[in-house]
Amino acid sequence: MAGGHQMVKHDPAIERWNAMRENAYKYFRFTPRNTFIGIVGVVIVPGTLLYIASQTDNKWNFNGKRKGESLLIHAPQPESS
Repeated sequence: MAGGHQMVKHDPAIERWNAMRENAYKYFRFTPRNTFIGIVGVVIVPGTLLYIASQTDNKWNFNGKRKGESLLIHAPQPESS
């Protein structure tokens, strides 16, 4: 509005960091560490979550339960003496 006055002072360290982030894809290589992180993030974590979800699916029922009642859908019957 007032002309060519610059209101923000540029920090060279931030400018270098921004340039590095913009060009990171150009210098990426699959090292053993990057491969391990990729496999863990894409295969192992989702696989573990899928396994846990499949093991607990249709196991719990929270509808209308009272204190002391089991949350299991197929709760073991209490033994009567």
